[in-house]
Amino acid sequence: MNDVLPAATREFYLRAMRLLDEAGIDFLVGGAYAFERYTGIARHTKDFDIFVHPRDLERVLETLGAAGCETELPFPHWLGKARCGEDFVDVIFSSGNGVAAVDDEWFVYSVEEEIFGRPVRLIPPEEMIWSKAFIMERERFDGADVAHILRASAERIDWTRLVARFGDYWRVLMAHLVLFGFIYPGERHRIPPGVLSELASRLQQELATPEPGERVCRGTILSRAQYLVDVARWGYGDPRLAPQGNMTERETEIWTAGIAEDGPSDALREAA
Repeated sequence: MNDVLPAATREFYLRAMRLLDEAGIDFLVGGAYAFERYTGIARHTKDFDIFVHPRDLERVLETLGAAGCETELPFPHWLGKARCGEDFVDVIFSSGNGVAAVDDEWFVYSVEEEIFGRPVRLIPPEEMIWSKAFIMERERFDGADVAHILRASAERIDWTRLVARFGDYWRVLMAHLVLFGFIYPGERHRIPPGVLSELASRLQQELATPEPGERVCRGTILSRAQYLVDVARWGYGDPRLAPQGNMTERETEIWTAGIAEDGPSDALREAA
């Protein structure tokens, strides 16, 4: 992948990382570079994704801005940008649905790698699965990415930690694991039986429990566009909103307003 980048773009990415290192700001590399490391699948994208803790976001943008980059915060709940000419860095600190916020655990379990000849740390495969698992837009479904990470890394995944990451949204993980067995019938054994047994047990317990009175549509966590009708017209609650979720009404409005502008951008593919 490094060989196809223009020299100026490569230097911009290196400079951005060097500036953050000099400022003492921790960051992780994600996006296409982490995906290639975990799957062997190379993608040639126009941006460079770094993941930072929310507490460091302001310092990141200030550091890159002081070095001459144009910075902005198009989506204040998860994404900033630093641009230099035609090249830009996506500064990601959560996910478009507000679920996969970057926390200390991302850094504790990050993976050593080398990019552009310099040592870096990548986002963990568990967090990549966690964030990608919820991307089910009409124009973008990251289920194949999840399946490819599982195919390449099943034996190295910390399954206890991955299940814990999904929390109350374990059904989403279960759906991807069931699909993995369909996609790769000869490799379904690579998903630890205990994981699916635990999730199946949760499903059985849920089925045996009377339905709760809560009227919400969790579809908004999977797609920012396709379930708006449920919230706007049919009276379902939006679980993205606090206190159940991590977003404010204003943040969901900004996120929704960006649908027409963004389309299926690379950043949305990684963290929507």
